Amino acid sequence: MLFLPFTLVFSSWYILVEAGSQSKGQNCTAGDNRLQIGTYQFYSDCDTQTYCSGAGICELKGCRKDQYPFGYASNATLPDKCPSGQFCPDEGDACQALLAVGSPCQLNRDDQCQPPPNYQELADTSYYGRNVNGSVCLNNVCMWANVTAGNACTVENTAYIAYAGSNEFIDVVSRGNCVVGLYCDSQQLVCMQSRAIGESCDADKQCQTFNCQNNGVCGESADSPNHFGIWLYVVVGIGIFGGMFATLITLFILHRRQRDVEREKRLQYWREQNAFRQNIMQMRETARASILSLPGQGNSNRSTMYSRANSEESAAPILQHSVNKASGLRQHFSDEGSLYDEGIVMQGTRG
Repeated sequence: MLFLPFTLVFSSWYILVEAGSQSKGQNCTAGDNRLQIGTYQFYSDCDTQTYCSGAGICELKGCRKDQYPFGYASNATLPDKCPSGQFCPDEGDACQALLAVGSPCQLNRDDQCQPPPNYQELADTSYYGRNVNGSVCLNNVCMWANVTAGNACTVENTAYIAYAGSNEFIDVVSRGNCVVGLYCDSQQLVCMQSRAIGESCDADKQCQTFNCQNNGVCGESADSPNHFGIWLYVVVGIGIFGGMFATLITLFILHRRQRDVEREKRLQYWREQNAFRQNIMQMRETARASILSLPGQGNSNRSTMYSRANSEESAAPILQHSVNKASGLRQHFSDEGSLYDEGIVMQGTRG
């Protein structure tokens, strides 16, 4: 089959969308059947699921040539593909028998022609598929692609409209009936040997890879895989694992800094609370000293009782402090408890 650039395929899709709109049972004119200019896409008054019959009525298609035909829903019932030895024409009305050499065929429909007896030797099984089972349809005539080097051949040049962005240009596709590995020269009309990669060329058909680059040299085939050196895989692997370890180390450092900040906040809070406690104790000692220094308080029973109670209570925080010195937080709470209990004792004594 003829290889077309993607731009040509896109333009063909556009034409398909703009195809006829008559559905099943509606009137049509068979004389309107044609190939669109520039894309050579088949056009009919009927939509993509019907064809225009000889009675001038759109009927459901009776066959299909594509595995996934255009214009059908995903759950729609598709017409059957034709069995071996038959083909489905562009109209899609019904399957027909393969055509003999010299019979008229439709444009670029190599599959409509009968294969030669030695089709296995002549068939082009490459990505480009320049013939079907050794048969080609050139200038609307079925032929066999069996012409050898130096012999006269037939060439078909078809000009397609292609698009590159907003620019429109003509892309000429040239085909011939030479055997695989040869091409039909358009000037001399004889089969010539295809050229290897790096040799000069004027058209894709002259290259073994069917890829004549813009600099006029045959390049790699379009379906050639890209091969990379082992060093590239090593670099990519190092980059992946390096990125992973760098991320983990960065997160560890950030979390450690955050923990240090929180630890410093807690330590500062403990220091403030401890200083507050020391201030309260100093205020208590000052108040007790002031009370004992009042006239007549030194020899009274009440002052003696108060002093004794205060002496016992003042010793309690020291004892408590010595027992709980293993934890600053427990010491803080126990000291507050002692202060609160001591206040209760002082109120009971004075009462």
